[in-house]
Amino acid sequence: MTQTRATPVTGGRLTAAQGTALYVGAVLGTGVIALPALAAEAAGPASLLAWLLLVIVSAPLAATFAALGSRHPDAGGVSTYARMAFGPRAAAVVGWCFYFAVPPGASAAALFGAAYVEAAVGGGTPTVAVTAALLMVAVTATNHAGVQLAGRVQLALAGALVAFLLLAVLLSLPHADAANLTPFAPHGLPAVGPAAALLMWSFVGWEAITHLTGEFRRPERDLPRATAAAVVVVGALYLAVAFATVAVLGSTAADSTAPLGDLFAVALGGDARWLVAGAALLLTFGAMNAYYAGAAKLGAALGRDGALPDWLARGSVAGEVPRRSLAVTATLAFLALGAVLVTGLGTHSLVLLTTGSFITVYVIGVAAALRLLPRRSAAWYAAAATIGVVLFLLVMAGVYLLWPVAVTGAALLYLRARGRVRS
Repeated sequence: MTQTRATPVTGGRLTAAQGTALYVGAVLGTGVIALPALAAEAAGPASLLAWLLLVIVSAPLAATFAALGSRHPDAGGVSTYARMAFGPRAAAVVGWCFYFAVPPGASAAALFGAAYVEAAVGGGTPTVAVTAALLMVAVTATNHAGVQLAGRVQLALAGALVAFLLLAVLLSLPHADAANLTPFAPHGLPAVGPAAALLMWSFVGWEAITHLTGEFRRPERDLPRATAAAVVVVGALYLAVAFATVAVLGSTAADSTAPLGDLFAVALGGDARWLVAGAALLLTFGAMNAYYAGAAKLGAALGRDGALPDWLARGSVAGEVPRRSLAVTATLAFLALGAVLVTGLGTHSLVLLTTGSFITVYVIGVAAALRLLPRRSAAWYAAAATIGVVLFLLVMAGVYLLWPVAVTGAALLYLRARGRVRS
């Protein structure tokens, strides 16, 4: 029989406001500084349909994970839900897919932010490399101090970022031209599907905070509040920025490497690279901060449950800082960054590789929700409404599903080699 009652957890300190900020940082993140242009390149103005689809889907998806988190607050997050619904092997697969998606995702995020800095100050690849590395160091140091400090930092960042994005939209919209919306689908409507898969990077994050649910003071009350507020803020900002990018920049949006900078340049009639570089760094830091916090907690929980070495288990209890798991996450992220810089692998591939893993986590997490949540409750219907869409996005990931398949195989081999799995 599946469990539906919350797991008692004590020791949490995060407030609903800090949780909202962590959500906004995790979901809004770096997608808003780069992906409006990449989506426009993939589908033209029809990319707005992909944005709208994902905004609509994000509401029941976020509600699903909030319902699971408020009932079962645990550092394992989606991995814990998979364990309760399908057993320890499914939990290990989900945990590994998330844990080992964060390092390449972090390197891509850091490179997004660093590209804006390079555009402002010049210096080419060395500037990008140093900036990305410094971002990783700063995020690691913040999380090393504990999730409460991370939550406070995120709260300040979220307010500044929302104000900045609103300013970009409000100042640039007077320059919008309806002619920029035609032809609406230059690559055909089927191009909306691949654009949606690409944009999934912008919407991963609803699962990230599940690893921190035990850190909330009152998860059964604060988590749904934080989720609802974040859905409204993120959805409104994404749609506004995406529309402004297409309607103001037109066909040049597809070639833009810094669409927010271009919006400010149009609005202010000058060079806004320094302003936008600063905002890009804040956005990047916010996203990485939330994901490092979630991944560090998850790694500790996986060590506790036997899906990773026991050495990582310290810090899995609410209120503790998982510094060992954080060190592993940070080290792998630095290695991923180095590999990208050496091989010249583009961020486009990194984005799709990372989102392939996160979509896999979503599919298993939503399937677990259908088993764990009270049948025919509002949360259960939210999960039922989401499952088809996440399966569609899984198919759209295409060849990039090879990474989560490889990670799944590695997780199962690890469990077999270890010879035991804790229930």
